[in-house]
Amino acid sequence: MKIKTLPLVGALLSCTALHAHENHSATKKEAGPNGGRIITTIEPRAEFFVTPERKVQITFLGEDGKPVASADQVITVTTGERSAPVRLAFTKTDTVFLSEQTVPDGNNFPLVLQIKPTPDAKATVTKFTLNLSACPECKLAEYACICSHEH
Repeated sequence: MKIKTLPLVGALLSCTALHAHENHSATKKEAGPNGGRIITTIEPRAEFFVTPERKVQITFLGEDGKPVASADQVITVTTGERSAPVRLAFTKTDTVFLSEQTVPDGNNFPLVLQIKPTPDAKATVTKFTLNLSACPECKLAEYACICSHEH
């Protein structure tokens, strides 16, 4: 009996894996209002965007995708070469947090974004590669790319 059920279990697992892959590739990514990366691990959601001056801008977004007033969030970004990381500090305005420093020269660095909803809260950590090269399909920077190709 065990031998007969083994091919059936294998077929079911294959179908499940295929279905999960199809669902993953069908997930629609969206760009932020400035063309940046949407950070969905926090509420409210936030847009991570590198300005033309190479400063990091964090904009918190309402359910409609439009900027909302910033609150008491505390933001830290660490990026650059692993052997010489750069930690960015932020200045808050009514609707955005803007880094005081620029990201290092170059186009491809590991990045760690830490956001605390309040100064005493635990930080939500998001890690990704800060690839500033333009995507050939959607024309956004690769860190914010909304295409389905592998990054």
